[in-house]
Amino acid sequence: MEPGTRHRVPVGRVSGVYGVKGWVRIYSYTEPREAILEYVPWWIRDAQTWRSHSLAEGRRHGKGVVARFEGCVGRDDARELVGREIAVYRTQLPDSGPGSYYWVDLVGLRVQTLDGRPLGTVSRLIETGADDVLVVGGERERLIPFVMGRVVAEVDLERGVIEVDWDPEF
Repeated sequence: MEPGTRHRVPVGRVSGVYGVKGWVRIYSYTEPREAILEYVPWWIRDAQTWRSHSLAEGRRHGKGVVARFEGCVGRDDARELVGREIAVYRTQLPDSGPGSYYWVDLVGLRVQTLDGRPLGTVSRLIETGADDVLVVGGERERLIPFVMGRVVAEVDLERGVIEVDWDPEF
């Protein structure tokens, strides 16, 4: 296994071909969308293998991003990349700052009530437009709003625990 394999963070995916000169459309998970262009290199999953890719050029285009990879010179080359996930190493991301968290850091944390009752483990997060939502798997799946102070009392990355003010019956 290559170094850092477990520390790759998805930052987008190749969503389509753009033009005939090897450009692709990128669906970026970053905020703002064009921030994805700041990370070098990109790792793209090819079946079961991650491969490093260097950007030749990229830019914001409308509401999205378009890019061209080194060695990608035509529409056929670009088409082979469509649908593939783009990741970067976790160490390439800036510090999230106090009280802010990357979703990837929350997945896998145990969730418990303020009095210590276990609710399960964060399996993923959902962006709803209003508040992000923790999807917590346990004896049943729970959707818990990720609202610091009101619902989420504490996130302790060292202990691997999120404490929530939440009724376990809900």
